[in-house]
Amino acid sequence: MSWSLNDTGKSRVAALVESGVLRGTNRVVSSAETKAIETAEPLANRLGCELEIRQLMHENDRSSTGFLPPQEFEAVADQFFAEPAVSVRGWETARQAQGRIVSEVEYCLDQPASGDVLFVGHGGVGTLLLCHLLSVPISRDLDQGAGGGGNFFRFSIDSREVLNRWLPMERMA
Repeated sequence: MSWSLNDTGKSRVAALVESGVLRGTNRVVSSAETKAIETAEPLANRLGCELEIRQLMHENDRSSTGFLPPQEFEAVADQFFAEPAVSVRGWETARQAQGRIVSEVEYCLDQPASGDVLFVGHGGVGTLLLCHLLSVPISRDLDQGAGGGGNFFRFSIDSREVLNRWLPMERMA
């Protein structure tokens, strides 16, 4: 998707960059989508890391419908999570998207590195990754919630144990 961060998103990223909270992160991996890159690039620059862009870390494929008005989008997203093996209105299935994002994250974590890794991606596939890490069925109950993006969760690289569920990026400190 080619949507850019809005002014609120840009200011939230700038505040995170200036906070210094991500010291110790020496690898930044991003989806190739515009919003993710606009989030990851200033963070990678501040941390002195090369930005690694992964084409398969994109949000669940919703190209069959394109932009949907918010109320309609939420209804379709509810169905996407509720019926993970079904292609809702031509969308990539939740199971397919989960397999893709888990595979991408595992591939990245299998590469030799030291320090923390920051993945910058999207709420839908992030929720699917979170469900996988928690070993629970796909559910929108674990979604980041209303109000747009700018949230994060943490997990241990070694054990894959979830350290916290979705929180606003301002709570990263």
